[in-house]
Amino acid sequence: MVKFLLIAASSRRRFRPAARRRCLGGLACALLATLLSGCQTVSYYGQAIAGESEILLRRQSIPKLIADPKTPAPLKAKLQTILQIRQFAADQLHLPPGQSYLKYTDLHRSCVVWNVTIAPPLSLEPMTWWFPVVGRAGYRGYFHEQPARRYAGAFAKKGWDAYVDSVPTYSTLGWFDDPILNTFIDEPDTYLAEIIFHELAHRRLFVPGDTDFNEAWATAVASEGVRRWLLATASPQDVDRYRADVAKDHQFVDIIMAARGQLQDLYANTNLSDTAKLSRKQDIIAQLRAKHSELKASWGGQSPYDGWFAEPINNAKLNTISAYYDLVPAFDALLRANGGDLEKFYGAVAQLAKLPLAQRHRQLQSYLSHVSQQPP
Repeated sequence: MVKFLLIAASSRRRFRPAARRRCLGGLACALLATLLSGCQTVSYYGQAIAGESEILLRRQSIPKLIADPKTPAPLKAKLQTILQIRQFAADQLHLPPGQSYLKYTDLHRSCVVWNVTIAPPLSLEPMTWWFPVVGRAGYRGYFHEQPARRYAGAFAKKGWDAYVDSVPTYSTLGWFDDPILNTFIDEPDTYLAEIIFHELAHRRLFVPGDTDFNEAWATAVASEGVRRWLLATASPQDVDRYRADVAKDHQFVDIIMAARGQLQDLYANTNLSDTAKLSRKQDIIAQLRAKHSELKASWGGQSPYDGWFAEPINNAKLNTISAYYDLVPAFDALLRANGGDLEKFYGAVAQLAKLPLAQRHRQLQSYLSHVSQQPP
């Protein structure tokens, strides 16, 4: 998020065709802090300034592009769909678009940022970084791949688990008028809707320093938003396809969370040596890969998560899944507890946001048991 030039970039996680994350960067409002810090901090904020400037300076008006006969027909159709999705978000989901997504930026590359996530080799507790306004976050974003990999590589050499995630979507959470980017505009319409609903949910509510809460909240809003959008605009076949995709997502997340649970128990075991834990860790990861293979076979030999499993898996990479999905069932339960009324749901979440972090998470999770005890 930015005041003057301080940015929190946001990207929606989706596993087709690759994993996506929110990203944080910083800009000139924080330069006073950088002057009191080392060169690495100055360099980091400098690349954030340059990256955000590129996005803003390349923006083009979507209505003008639609009216321009030189605009390619496929791009024009996508831009028209985006305006419809944006209007649906405002009218039906009560999300605040402001002036966002009325412009288009072509960055001439396939990703906008690269996120770095770090964790100890025998812990699922992520490393965090502090950013002005945003607070602490469990990831650090770069507008170019090389410095991201260099930063992650320095931790990997020390034995830490490091993961670099390429990100196609980006938002400043309302501090600037964010454009649609070429890095994701060619995705299916349901994915575009999910991105826009997710980012506008961040504009409606954002809690500094609580990544898991913020991302699960936006994920839950986006999922419900896409469901309502499809029911209002799509064919029954499109709705069925989306539900099938969501079911696959849930199965994928389930095996990830089960593996994380096994790893948490392993790391907490005081009777094993670190060497034994590291060996058992690799066994658990191998079992996770085997479970994905079983899922893939049940899906007819095709999996949208092949890319995710094709690369090394470690604590840092597993944490990127839990940040987006660990609390989503609780938000879904809270929505049901409010009868599906979005304004009541938003109000209840706003009250939770006022609580201290630990109490906030406990109260949110309590809705799971509350709803499970309700008669069908």
